[in-house]
Parts: sequence; C-alpha cells; structure tokens
Amino acid sequence: MTTLRRDRDDSVGVSATAPAADRWRAATPLLKSDNVLVRSLRREDAPALCAMCATESVGRFLWPPPSTAERFTEFIDWTRDQQTGGLQICFALVPDGVDTAAGLIQVRQLEANFQTAEWGFVVGQPYWGTGLFMNGARAVLTYLFDTVGVRRLEARTVVTNGRANGALKKLGAVCEGVLRQGFCHGGRSLDQYLWSILANEWSPSAADHAHRLH
Repeated sequence: MTTLRRDRDDSVGVSATAPAADRWRAATPLLKSDNVLVRSLRREDAPALCAMCATESVGRFLWPPPSTAERFTEFIDWTRDQQTGGLQICFALVPDGVDTAAGLIQVRQLEANFQTAEWGFVVGQPYWGTGLFMNGARAVLTYLFDTVGVRRLEARTVVTNGRANGALKKLGAVCEGVLRQGFCHGGRSLDQYLWSILANEWSPSAADHAHRLH
C-alpha cells in the first residue's frame, strides 16, 4: 500500500468544451459495488483518514501521510485541483452504512493523457478481508480503463507487504520485477515489486457486480 503522494502542482483548468474523454476531470461518478460506495474524497473524510493512516499497521507501508486532520483537508483540496488539471484522481472507499471514507485509491498520471498511470491504495485495518478494497478496486479499474482511457496501470508495493501483493495478484496484476531499495521508511530502504495491469488484459467479468449510480 503506497499512496498519498503529493508532487509538484502543474494543474490547469478544464474547459467546458473539453473532449468527452476528459470530462472525468470535472467530477467523479458514484460507483457502487456490493459492500462499498466509491466516490470522490470530501473534506469531512479528513479526520477518519488521518486517524487511519496514523496507525502503525497501516502507515508502515505508506509514504508519510498528512500528519493532522487539517493537513489532510489540504491534501483533499489539492487532489481536487490535480483532478481538474488532469493529473490525478482520488477515490474514497465508503463501507455500507458509513458516511465517511474507510480507505482511498489514488491514481496519478505517468504519461500524458493518462495513457500510463500509477495507483496506490490504503484501507483501514477493521475492513481488511471484508472485500471492501477488492470490490471497490474492480469498479475503479473498470472506470479507469473504460472512461479515463488508461492503457497501463502500475503499482509499487513493498516486497514484505503480503496483503497488498496478494490483492494485486487477485486483480490480475502482473509482477514485472523488483525495484531495489525503492521505498524508504523509518530509516530503512526496502525493496518493492513493480506490478502492472493492461487495459487489453483487464477482464470485464472481474467487475460483473459493479454498476454506476446515476
């Protein structure tokens, strides 16, 4: 699980006359899949997400997340600007019966027009093994490939992060190699796996139970 990356801000506004393929910049749809609602991040998600990332079990595989709810709110505002600029999309994972996010998926472009992108994800420990991530991820992947136009989606995970590596494998990701000492945490340099999912290999059957709320 590696997410919450905040790089240089190159965002620019999206025109109302932008091509249909770029309309995702203006808003994130609601995606429903079994026990999870996938939506855009909201400012009211900040306290719950900040507390989640502060736990050792979650935070040990993350780039340093915002340290306070106020800074997390700033991060959420920043991700909205990034989406408007066509550089990034963040999705909140909201369990059934809950109002605020219990996880998030962050996707940032690596190549112009989002042809190649990188994603990271994080889910609160109480929801590990519940299907929250897998169901939400299938809906997100279908949206990225079918609507945003992603051709290649990459992920980088710490080699010892068995839960994240197992989830990616179940989603059909292919491990392409090891990035030696690709992640630094607590003064240690850790190896990472490089995973990829290609649009032409993504099976629609993986998202049979996902549908968009209009």
